[in-house]
Amino acid sequence: MKNTYSEAMRRGVFPHEGGYTNHPSDPGGPTNWGITITDARKYWKSNATAADVREMPKTVAEDIYRKHYASPMQYDNLPAGVDYSVLDYAINSGIGRSGKVLRRVCGLADNDWRVTDEVMIAVGKRDPVKLIEAINDERLAFLKRLKTWPVFGPGWGRRVSEVRGLSLNFAKQPASIVITNSPAVGKGAVPAPTGLKNVVAVGPVVAAGGAGATWKDWVIAHPWETGAIAVGTIVVIGGALYMVNRCHQSKQDSPTSGIVPVPVAK
Repeated sequence: MKNTYSEAMRRGVFPHEGGYTNHPSDPGGPTNWGITITDARKYWKSNATAADVREMPKTVAEDIYRKHYASPMQYDNLPAGVDYSVLDYAINSGIGRSGKVLRRVCGLADNDWRVTDEVMIAVGKRDPVKLIEAINDERLAFLKRLKTWPVFGPGWGRRVSEVRGLSLNFAKQPASIVITNSPAVGKGAVPAPTGLKNVVAVGPVVAAGGAGATWKDWVIAHPWETGAIAVGTIVVIGGALYMVNRCHQSKQDSPTSGIVPVPVAK
């Protein structure tokens, strides 16, 4: 939901992405605030140099994330928590991959990455908590298969764990996890299409949000979005929140298959 966006950026995306880096093992090249030089040239300055990227204002990165990542992923219309997991995956591994994974965990064909009305209806019929778990399980499994895992693995693993934890807090109650800012690590480079194996099965659904254009059912299922503050224990997943990861890449998609979809709630 749009109510989570500012907190997701403040507590998750920017602390994870960090400032300027130009790691030799990072295919994204010069990067600042998580924006690679390729995206800088595409969305900001067509002739941007490494020096331009280094001096890029944070507001430019914020604008790029909102227009070219959050908007295409229908961030404002997704259930709280699912929105952040999908967005962070898109930033880290490309909107194409994130969109296709969302479709697959909802039991839809991944012949398209776009978050269409069909996808939104399917999402509304599923438990947001289970979707968050499935998306992050797939993300971690995917990163472990990348050839750069030995270099960036520890940072990637922490990032996925922290994204999962903050997303679950968004889904259940007002988020309280604050991710500490640390030197950015690399971004998970997406290789040419290879196909996904060793997928993670998803357990039974406990509850479901509603379906339909207005999403009334699942809005009711999430009291935070309607103004009621849920009371409960804050679950922090991922252990101590310390070193953050950031993995820059060429925003390619890697079509995969075999993910067990989240069951529709009965």
